[in-house]
Amino acid sequence: MPLAMTTTNENPARTADHPIDPIFLERWSPRAFTAEAMPHAELLTVLEAARWAPSSFNAQPWRFLYAHRESTHWNTFVGLLAEFNRTWAVRAAVLLFVVSKNVFRPAGSAEEIPSYTHSFDAGAAWAQLALQASRMGWHAHGMAGFDRERAPLELNLSPEYRVEAAVAIGRRGDPAMLPEALQARERPSGREHLRHLVFEGMLPSSTE
Repeated sequence: MPLAMTTTNENPARTADHPIDPIFLERWSPRAFTAEAMPHAELLTVLEAARWAPSSFNAQPWRFLYAHRESTHWNTFVGLLAEFNRTWAVRAAVLLFVVSKNVFRPAGSAEEIPSYTHSFDAGAAWAQLALQASRMGWHAHGMAGFDRERAPLELNLSPEYRVEAAVAIGRRGDPAMLPEALQARERPSGREHLRHLVFEGMLPSSTE
């Protein structure tokens, strides 16, 4: 069955140029969370979706380190975030760190070799995680703002692992709980038109 042109009611900017499944527009990254706890079974469902992401040679380089709100590792995870992100992520239900392994062992080989696509593959797993969370009424917000020197040490990572991003998962809350500067940004964002992102053949030397 062909898909109809897709839009959302929340924001006119969330209108697809071409027909797609609505789940891609319904997913967005709020910062206002209710502090509601996330049942562990639901977290596992979100992570299960990530597990089925594609990866080069099926190497599955992603690892997800998690802490439920107010659990043993919660303060450590919060403390690794940049100060700006701590102001709002502290009300999330779960904090995750997405980690990728930069080597893999090909089938039939006794040794590991460098993985060119480890970050790319981990990104695919993160996307599936975020979509599954959205389908279940949760929201996942990825963050590059964390202490990149301390994180590998405090997460007990060996050198072959790279911390790709931090992720906050929670139920969407009232934007009024955010600092005033963030309240105006608490809405789904638009995207560049496809004509600025997709080209037949080589990338032009300049684009509009």
